[in-house]
Amino acid sequence: MSDKHVIDDMACNCLMGRARLVARVITSIYDEMLLPFGLKASQLNLLVVVAQEGPVRRTEIGRLLHLDRSTLTRNLQVMLNNDWITEVQDHSDARGLPLKLTRKGASLLAEVAPGWRRAQRRAEALLGDDGTSVLKKVSGSLLGVG
Repeated sequence: MSDKHVIDDMACNCLMGRARLVARVITSIYDEMLLPFGLKASQLNLLVVVAQEGPVRRTEIGRLLHLDRSTLTRNLQVMLNNDWITEVQDHSDARGLPLKLTRKGASLLAEVAPGWRRAQRRAEALLGDDGTSVLKKVSGSLLGVG
């Protein structure tokens, strides 16, 4: 296969490029909704994990969401600084303190819920029924809930 054919194949068929495009567009839908709350989609995702799993260690969050350490640390620090989450003392393990949702974080989740539902409907409309189903199936498999 010539270099031109490989480049054309990459430009037209690369799953990574396509997935990143869809992710950027969908993220922008949620980011637009979250802007008035000073929250980003990436932080909302983490906030939900801490709310659902907490108290939970940073390493477990990173493992669950397939996040690199620097991205995770940067976003969690913003959340700690805003008092949306807090560290919980745990003397049984020295691998870092677990995180849990604060009342302020719980209130924030309740406040963003109506906008999240609107963003969810927009994202579902963009993906269509088939795309939504495939995305949930693939991501559920990655999360081990599929």
